[in-house]
Amino acid sequence: MAVKYPVTVTPTTKSRLSQVDFSNLPFGKVISDHMFVIDYDGKNWVDARIEAFQNMEISPANLALHYGQSIFEGMKASKLNGEPMLFRPEMNAHRLNASAERMCMPPLPEDLFLQAVKMLVELDSEWIPEKEDHSLYIRPLMFATDDYFGVHASEKYRFLIFTGPVGPYYPKPVKLWVEEVYTRAAQGGSGEAKCAGNYGASLLPAMRAKQAGYDQVMWMDAVEKKYVQEVGVMNLFFVIDGKVITPATTGTILRGITRESLITLLKEWGYNVEDRLLSITEIADAYWRGTLQECFGAGTAAVVSNVSDITWRDRKMELPPIDDAHRPVAARLKKHINRLRMGLEPDTHGWMQSCVDSGVLELVGEEVGAL
Repeated sequence: MAVKYPVTVTPTTKSRLSQVDFSNLPFGKVISDHMFVIDYDGKNWVDARIEAFQNMEISPANLALHYGQSIFEGMKASKLNGEPMLFRPEMNAHRLNASAERMCMPPLPEDLFLQAVKMLVELDSEWIPEKEDHSLYIRPLMFATDDYFGVHASEKYRFLIFTGPVGPYYPKPVKLWVEEVYTRAAQGGSGEAKCAGNYGASLLPAMRAKQAGYDQVMWMDAVEKKYVQEVGVMNLFFVIDGKVITPATTGTILRGITRESLITLLKEWGYNVEDRLLSITEIADAYWRGTLQECFGAGTAAVVSNVSDITWRDRKMELPPIDDAHRPVAARLKKHINRLRMGLEPDTHGWMQSCVDSGVLELVGEEVGAL
């Protein structure tokens, strides 16, 4: 990949790679050696650099801390024949800018986003686990950097990317509680943006659910508390009487990249896929009729994660056993995505992109290109 943007690369003088136990990777707690950073000065993105992962100084008056102008993305890198690869990174670049628009933040050039991710991943490619269900998680992040406490949009911002090796987000099937008191988002709100506030507001109901013995909450719509939305870190899919149904993205839930990819695959494989409003009563009716065959979540972190049971008020709906025979749709999807990332399935959609030849190895200590 030809380098287009000027990026200064200063490698760490002391890698932490040897300290990592790759057989024990708690999700989100291990950080790789480097990070990408670039600042927005009110007019342009300037001073792009890759440097050692480190703490940053921040003012107590920082606007992101007070008013929540903070957005992020989630991506993963895997290895294919030893080569670091990304899954549909252009979709993350596009979604980051959609979130930025909703949160009154400046767009980041999407080719700069792609270049930065590829350079960083190639530089830290030794951090990519090669075990199945493991990967290098990538966290792009943008936040306000102005220092005053008036309620208005910042003029200056910082965009950065850091990474860390991870294992499965949900190592076992997920137990869900149907949440009817708290809501995640309403029409006209920021539910479709991947912004920090959405996740902060979800923590209390999620904690209450965990204290009651559940892994996560299943969100309902904010108006009628009737229609299924999503789970905290996943879009949802239900298999009812042979049809695959996923709640519609009507502006209140995230437009998941994994979700869109699974819908594409399912349609190509001949499944009847419905992307529509889905009520909790329809799910319960299907369960009591014996036609609720599968429920699973889909997301970058979760990939494809089976749901073992759903509790709605005083009703516990226990789904079929977690095996390929009883969960054929989820099993086929998860196997296909994992094999695609490992190069064991043909990439007929061009979803996988290499990070090799990003130019990072030639840029150590240099600045090249032009904005």
